[in-house]
Amino acid sequence: MPPSPETAAHECVSDDALQHLRSYKYSSVDKSFISRYILKHYWNGFVELLPLWLAPNLVTLLGFFFILGNVALLEVYVPDLIGPAPSWVYYSFAFGLWAYSTMDNVDGKQARRTGTSSPLGELFDHGIDSLNCTLASLLETAAVGYGCSKTGAFTALVPVLPMFLSTWETYHTHTLYLGYFNGPTEGLILACTIMCLSGYYGPEMWSTPLITHFPSLEKHIGDITFRDLWVPIILITFFVAHLPACVVNVARARRAQNLPLAPLFKEWTPLIIFVASSMAWLGSPYSYILKDNHLVLYCVTMSLVFGRMTTKIILAHLTRQPFPYWTIMLAPMIGGALLVNHPYFTISGTTFFGPISAKTELWYLRGYLVFAAIVYARWAHLVITSICKFLGINCLTIPSKQQKNEKGPRSNGVANGTHFEKGRMD
Repeated sequence: MPPSPETAAHECVSDDALQHLRSYKYSSVDKSFISRYILKHYWNGFVELLPLWLAPNLVTLLGFFFILGNVALLEVYVPDLIGPAPSWVYYSFAFGLWAYSTMDNVDGKQARRTGTSSPLGELFDHGIDSLNCTLASLLETAAVGYGCSKTGAFTALVPVLPMFLSTWETYHTHTLYLGYFNGPTEGLILACTIMCLSGYYGPEMWSTPLITHFPSLEKHIGDITFRDLWVPIILITFFVAHLPACVVNVARARRAQNLPLAPLFKEWTPLIIFVASSMAWLGSPYSYILKDNHLVLYCVTMSLVFGRMTTKIILAHLTRQPFPYWTIMLAPMIGGALLVNHPYFTISGTTFFGPISAKTELWYLRGYLVFAAIVYARWAHLVITSICKFLGINCLTIPSKQQKNEKGPRSNGVANGTHFEKGRMD
């Protein structure tokens, strides 16, 4: 059943919105020396191993399955996110993350090999990246053994900051910028290295004093551990390198159009709500999520919430629609933060119930996960089927030559003389 005109317009899948897909062309700038001079050759060689019948979006999805498989392993072997787990588990985390990255970087090349490039490819690619943000970082939380602590929660959730800002930047500049040191390349290599070191030395190495490994520096570092430096290093890297670069690139794009920059900062509202709600919920003394080891459940739920939030921005960019400020999936997040903190907002003796119990909070979070999964699945199905129908393409399969001829030129990603590109540029 096709969506109503109001729903189609709201979700950027009306005919007027989708019409812009025909003139869309992917643009990216990757300044990383590692990806340009080393990994590029690896990706070019790897894609030749893939069969030509394998659809590029399926390549992306297969890579994501490695992460999902690792999350399942995490639940079995290191559910407390502390461990230690068997060494091979940490090595599997590194392998799964590397496999995901490989698939994420060759799906565009596979699209060009098979003549199936389309704007849906970019949406699918970056949509999976958004889902993967917290899940891959959850593996890193387990690898460094920070557990269901505030540091562990920070490690798992902090990637939403650069991901959202990069998506916001791309929306306004129409180009994906990756710096000399960026998360998808150098950050991922660093994460894989940490996981391998945890496999060899054990995750406890990240919480032991650094003088254990560098005794000659005892006078300078004292009893400082890597864990003590972890949060400051990440925050400094984000606020010094990533955030200013995003703002500068957007400012240049706005200046070229003689438009002001200041009003665009209102578009950070979804991220501010996401971060503030997470801090208020997980940081509350009345919350049991971290105390009772439910960080994995929380992060899986938030992967869907954040995935919807950023993918809506990507879709609005592809279809040249207004910036989406809101998704209904944020509402239960705000509700959860208010629910666990309600004793702060009531006058003593006037409330009908005290702090919520651990059981109530857990069932609320479980209900939130179910709600988020249903909303995300319905939305993803609507968007994918609408785009596939409009462009005359398939999402996870490559049509036969006969089907291509019957559908016309749009099925191979060419419409009105414009060739769509997907994924990282060569």
